[in-house]
Amino acid sequence: MAATGVIHYLQTGDAITHAVAGLLLAMSLASWCFLLVKTWVLVHAKWQGPRALQRFWQASSLPDGIGALKRADRERVFLPLAEAAWYASEAEMPGALLARVEHSERVLRALRQVLMKSQRRLEFGQVLLASVGATAPFVGLLGTVWGIYRALGSIAASGQAMIENVAGPVGEALIMTAFGLVVAIPAVLAYNVLGRYVRQISEELDGFAHDLHAYVCGKEP
Repeated sequence: MAATGVIHYLQTGDAITHAVAGLLLAMSLASWCFLLVKTWVLVHAKWQGPRALQRFWQASSLPDGIGALKRADRERVFLPLAEAAWYASEAEMPGALLARVEHSERVLRALRQVLMKSQRRLEFGQVLLASVGATAPFVGLLGTVWGIYRALGSIAASGQAMIENVAGPVGEALIMTAFGLVVAIPAVLAYNVLGRYVRQISEELDGFAHDLHAYVCGKEP
């Protein structure tokens, strides 16, 4: 019965009804596609991170540690930091302004830049989930209000205001509110859960960057 009501509501709806339904469908598809891809990346990064870092620190040198990270850090979460630290510590830039910066500050600058890029990569798409979770109920409510307006208008034009004539169209219009909630609830839950993973991995990145800076600068005479 519910599926029949949904189909009937969409079949009898106008352009605004179809536009609202299409927008909710697009929001749902976008949030679910992002949710699946981001979950895959973050779960693997969270699972591989400790093992990858352990292999890195067990290596005999920084290049060997980078090689170990390349094999263990499949999502390339920690690898860019190690590569940036190695490049900043080994690169020679005669005549460049950066060559006049102290070695410790040069390494810190390189790590800070890569850390910001890594954090932006981890946080990418969170705004989408937050936007879908915040706006989808209102988009669904817009469809409901418009559907009720059309239903009451047609009832007023026919002059038959009996309850059986009102309940059907109004009930079908309320389906759009349910659609909005169905789209918003998974997005809100995903935003909270994935946000927790992002914060945890960001903390591990901060700690790794600090340890790299201490190692690279501490080995200098």
